Amino acid sequence: MSKIKIYFSNRQKETVLPKELRTNLRKCCETVLETEGIGSDAEVSITITDKKEIREMNREYRQKDSVTDVLSFPLGENGEYDINPDTDRIMLGDIMICAPKAEEQAEEYGHSLMRELCFLTTHSMLHLLGYDHEQGKEEEKIMFEKQTAVLDKLGITR
Repeated sequence: MSKIKIYFSNRQKETVLPKELRTNLRKCCETVLETEGIGSDAEVSITITDKKEIREMNREYRQKDSVTDVLSFPLGENGEYDINPDTDRIMLGDIMICAPKAEEQAEEYGHSLMRELCFLTTHSMLHLLGYDHEQGKEEEKIMFEKQTAVLDKLGITR
């Protein structure tokens, strides 16, 4: 089974993050790799941020001047990834999650903040692996089925 190294940082103070968050995010990332048949060890950066920073990033990189829940910055393309020469791990990219937005969504959907953060991480991992629900209904269906399968496998349900 693939192992993943997560470079984790929390750059916000507004939302109290759940205990065991890093452990659960790692499980989500590893399960995505396993489900997708990626046998290589990998690394990903996960940054937890606030509304101000994610809005700035969304404006800069997607030309959308609004707060969003998660942004994905893939480093690979068409299944090809650079290898970190120091660790021999494939470098998947960066995930940026807005904790206050995730907290609002968790409340809106009636589930825990942990579930929302795991959902957003799984969703973003699939983006890092090349899936894009914005490319049409079929891509959206495939991506959403995959994220549901990962979360169900881990017992992280609504």
